[in-house]
Amino acid sequence: MKKSLRIILLVILVILLIGLPLLWKNISQTSQTSENKTSSKDTSTYNYINKDGKTLESRINTPEGFTRISSDKNSMGEFLRQYPLKKDGSPVLLYNGKEKANQSAHAAVFDMHLGDRNLQQCADSVIRVYAEYFYEQKQFDKIKFHFVDGFLCDYEKWRNGYRVKTNGNSSSWVKTSKFNDSKESFESYLNMVFAYASTLSLEEESKKIKPDEMQIGDIFITGGSPGHVVIVVDMCENDKGEKGFLLAQGYMPAQEFHILKSNRGDNNPWYYVSDIKYPFKTPGYTFEKECFRRLDY
Repeated sequence: MKKSLRIILLVILVILLIGLPLLWKNISQTSQTSENKTSSKDTSTYNYINKDGKTLESRINTPEGFTRISSDKNSMGEFLRQYPLKKDGSPVLLYNGKEKANQSAHAAVFDMHLGDRNLQQCADSVIRVYAEYFYEQKQFDKIKFHFVDGFLCDYEKWRNGYRVKTNGNSSSWVKTSKFNDSKESFESYLNMVFAYASTLSLEEESKKIKPDEMQIGDIFITGGSPGHVVIVVDMCENDKGEKGFLLAQGYMPAQEFHILKSNRGDNNPWYYVSDIKYPFKTPGYTFEKECFRRLDY
């Protein structure tokens, strides 16, 4: 009996000696897995959006480890960073006041004039950005855009009382009124440009550049009917030299200008220069070939 008891105790001891290390290993692995999951969760829930922010810069936080690329006080970058945004969570509205069907593609909406006509689409939104920037800087001589037919419609001419006469595939200036530099006249000028410019003319006004040359105001564009264009509205960088950027767009039908979400599958709206490859996908449009360009304004 005593011999049997000794054998049983010996078997239990062997089991404990073998089993405890395995049990400890499993506990350690479970703990490590839990830590990894927690770390991953913390990363994916990083707060990129400051709901109380009223401008692009104050609304959209940079990724961890990144800071915004410096920009001069009167630069396009500073103009866009200080541009007012609509309240966080605002839907993208169409020119007729209705909500756009797809409300899952944007991170924020610019508080930008749209108008009640189906004019301010993708290329037109980019044109407005540049026109408003030059207008604010009082660089009126730079506010000039080509129509698809090649006609150069410049604001200096417009505010001096000239208006555009179109005849088939050609356009010309006609003096019809006195000097007028009001904001209403400026908006009328833009509506004229919107009616006769497109991604085709915008593409002709730009030159191809490499992604590593990126600056705020550069564009991805496919000229055509309809074609599409999105614009870089902010940039950031980390101490390794890696660069991130935000994209914004208008679309068809005419709709509010908005900052796009990225296609990363999380709540991060930033794209990264190192990730640019073709086809380059954005919410609602895929750029099939190299199409990164800089407008020659």
